[in-house]
Amino acid sequence: MKIAMLARNANLYSHQRLVEAAVARGHEIDVLNTLRVTMNITSHRPEAFYQGQKLGRYDAVIPRIGASVTFYGLAVLRQFEMMNVWSLNESVAIGRSRDKLRSLQILAKKGLGLPVTAFAHDPKQTDEVIKMVGGAPVVIKLLEGTQGIGVVLGETEKSARSVIEAFRGANVNILVQEFIKEANATDIRCFVIGSKVVAAMQRKGADGDFRSNLHRGGSAEVIRITPEERSTAVRAARAMGLNVAGVDMLRSNHGPVIMEVNSSPGLDGIERVSGKDIAGKIIEFIEENAAGGKTKTKGKG
Repeated sequence: MKIAMLARNANLYSHQRLVEAAVARGHEIDVLNTLRVTMNITSHRPEAFYQGQKLGRYDAVIPRIGASVTFYGLAVLRQFEMMNVWSLNESVAIGRSRDKLRSLQILAKKGLGLPVTAFAHDPKQTDEVIKMVGGAPVVIKLLEGTQGIGVVLGETEKSARSVIEAFRGANVNILVQEFIKEANATDIRCFVIGSKVVAAMQRKGADGDFRSNLHRGGSAEVIRITPEERSTAVRAARAMGLNVAGVDMLRSNHGPVIMEVNSSPGLDGIERVSGKDIAGKIIEFIEENAAGGKTKTKGKG
């Protein structure tokens, strides 16, 4: 097969591993800097160019689109879809997952467990929003934040009110969520491929930090998840329309609650902790699903 990977940095661990896995299985793979792809948007013969050269035919595309280039990255991915290239994760699904508010609304509609979440536009509704999620402490999140950046713990109502009013005063959109104290600064990352959780790890925040992201200095270890957690992760990925996803959840007193569904999950932590060849499993999934006639995108809206 001939595979394209949209990624700005070919040297990242995840991208190197995907290239290694594809080559090891006899495939040809090109890493294309997402921002250097240009598009000829036409009704009958859509084309894409890379550094001035017209791109040839690809059987599949692996989108590894960074959050900071989501808008342009999704436009490029849609162009590949218009050219009937099978996408590991479709543009519509990635767009859903990148919009924190929309993704939570979709998950809620599917009846999946979520922390109590409030969203409001008017700074005058701050007290109402804090009350809605059960009072302080509350977690305040930027809608555009990633890897734990833009996540603040309002430990008291006064501090929470100050943070919320500051963000809204700067016209920054935020979510306010209940603080799951019993999670004890740990979360679970389930790596989903297709309809299976292929690996899972428990992440714990650095000392004094309630965020468990590895990028913020947290640690990770392998964990055995429950059947309910496994089912929740798969249903969450399916609700987003993602073939590959990192589903982050907390263990609450009322069962697993989903924090985020990541459409470009990193491989470094999960491969190191689990000892599994996740990159190989992704390439194997592409082999099984990117056959001729399966290129039509399924996502709607």
